[in-house]
Amino acid sequence: MASNFLRLRKPYYVESTINCSSSSDQKPVNLSFGINETRNQTKKRQAKEHHGRRSCLDSCCWVTGYLCTTWWLLLFLYHCCLPFTVGHEVPELMPAARLKREGLKGIHPVVLVPGIVTGGLELWEGKPCADGLFRKRLWGGGGFTQLLKRPLCWLEHLSLHNETGLDPPGIRVRPVPGLFGADYSAPGYFVWDVLVKNLAKIGYEGKNLHMAAYDWRLSFQNTEVRDCALSKLKSKIELMYRANGNKKVVVVPHSMGVAYFLHFLKWVETPPPMGGGGGPGWCAEHIKAIVNIGPSFLGVPKAVSNILSAEGKDVAYFRAMAPGVLDSGTLGLRALEHVMRVSRTWDSVVSLMPKGGETIWGNMDWSPEDEHVCEFSKKRYFRFSPSDNNVNNSDAKQVFRVKDPVKYGRIISFGKAASVLHSSQLPTTVLKEILHMSASRNFNSSCGEAWTEYDEMSRESIRKIGAADKAYTATTLFDLLHFVAPKMMNRAEAHFSHGIADNLEDPKYNHYKYWSNPLEMKLPDAPNMEIYCSYGVGIPTERSNVYKLSPSNKCKHIPYQIDTLVDEEDGSCLKSGVYFADGDESVPVLSAGFMCAKGWKGRTRFNPSGINTYVREYQSKPPTSGIKSTVHVDIMGNIALIEDILRVAAGATGEEIGGDKIYSDILRMSERINLQL
Repeated sequence: MASNFLRLRKPYYVESTINCSSSSDQKPVNLSFGINETRNQTKKRQAKEHHGRRSCLDSCCWVTGYLCTTWWLLLFLYHCCLPFTVGHEVPELMPAARLKREGLKGIHPVVLVPGIVTGGLELWEGKPCADGLFRKRLWGGGGFTQLLKRPLCWLEHLSLHNETGLDPPGIRVRPVPGLFGADYSAPGYFVWDVLVKNLAKIGYEGKNLHMAAYDWRLSFQNTEVRDCALSKLKSKIELMYRANGNKKVVVVPHSMGVAYFLHFLKWVETPPPMGGGGGPGWCAEHIKAIVNIGPSFLGVPKAVSNILSAEGKDVAYFRAMAPGVLDSGTLGLRALEHVMRVSRTWDSVVSLMPKGGETIWGNMDWSPEDEHVCEFSKKRYFRFSPSDNNVNNSDAKQVFRVKDPVKYGRIISFGKAASVLHSSQLPTTVLKEILHMSASRNFNSSCGEAWTEYDEMSRESIRKIGAADKAYTATTLFDLLHFVAPKMMNRAEAHFSHGIADNLEDPKYNHYKYWSNPLEMKLPDAPNMEIYCSYGVGIPTERSNVYKLSPSNKCKHIPYQIDTLVDEEDGSCLKSGVYFADGDESVPVLSAGFMCAKGWKGRTRFNPSGINTYVREYQSKPPTSGIKSTVHVDIMGNIALIEDILRVAAGATGEEIGGDKIYSDILRMSERINLQL
């Protein structure tokens, strides 16, 4: 229709131009000028029509790109300008420079152990869609650009085999070696860079500083099976020990790297073929101290929501602000479904599941955090009461008590009522129903190709699980996850355990599946070694979630989601479907501090040689980012933490740097946990 209109309009315009020129009282009109003008108008009209035909997806991509660029720029400016804003004191950015002037020098070799998602991954073999990416980063650094260029290809290459938990056929992705592999998680977002710079200031270099890169997607034992990562770490520590005058090594693991190195401690002294064959005494000979940063010793509840619905509080907030975007079938995004398909192939996610069951995390009506208060201010800081001083070096203690105790033990609740009612008012047939449905599990053929394991479940099974007024604790949630993610849980259970050992002398605990659980393994016989639990406090941290059935009942959609409409008044622990407790925004205090505060304190059955343990907490203070931040990853740039690490690396003991430094309620929580020691 548009082309016909133009064909009619053009001769009419020319004809009228000729008539005008024939008049005796007017000047002649240039015919070519009129034709050129017509052509220009035609081009403009065609361009406008072409613009109108742009797909909705193109427009969405442009809008998303602009928003992300603007957000990134503002965040970059915020981080750059923050130290110089009015009212903020500018301390020395490199504590190593000050310590060096005081005569501090590095003595002990240092090994850094990254956590989950913070280590770079690069491509060594791939499918045709990944041409040109050989030895290019797929994760970390600039690797995330591939997500924008070829998203489905990128996701396929980050996935592992759903049956073996190892490489899929035709794909090999490997960890980026060296310090470069974990300096930055993305451009502008440091991980280890600030600490490495400070270590370099007091004399560290390649000879006495090492990054223990490993593929954080794999189960810990599979990093040895596929890459010999544990053997490489053992050899590197032995080499650094000899090359530096038989000086013991200081190991600094972060986040999940803490559990990975705990696995190593047991592996290295276990005889082959299961272990490294170092023999009893290897740790005592080679390791001076382990400074654990943001340790997830007992797991994190947010790992449950990741497996159940591929979301956490941040994703839930985004969904609340932009309903339908993440789940949009019109735009073809379905981001969470893609994330779930990939992350459920990573065995490492299961390593982060809560350990210790109801004994540690609480039951339906009790939890160690009872009597906490959640008066989160709008700036996300806690209030402190200087009157509570019962711990060494504690100049303040956090006010964190609540009128009606939050039932934190209910890690997953379907419906708000299930999160607050007494257990006697809730259904008692949950487990029987799950077991019955598991026995009669059938493929939902109406969904066609199964994107996730939810597509293999009947709609009736999904509805029964998500029925209101049902709640799951750290013990019963494993039954829930076995039903909704059977392949992942069955595969990963061969590599991880989440219970509490009755008798550590039982030979079954010599199996590697128990080695990353501090409640099912014994520390090595190394009485002169030291262990530090160093973590941030004072930040609202995800502890449990309130769920609902998703509004959409369509195939290839995740049927459950955090109910962001569930909220309470100011001062409540419940915000947008998430119950918060004290922590570093990712790991609750309970998981980070319990083992050093009680489980390993003195001689216990988990620490028979009496290795000295220290709790080192770092307060959340304004601003929440930068050199004073105690957030889970940002704490790596915290000057107080860096100074502690430098002093330990220079030979100081835990007592010499001040012993325990506690601001949270970790001691009171620990006392409430009835665990045989």
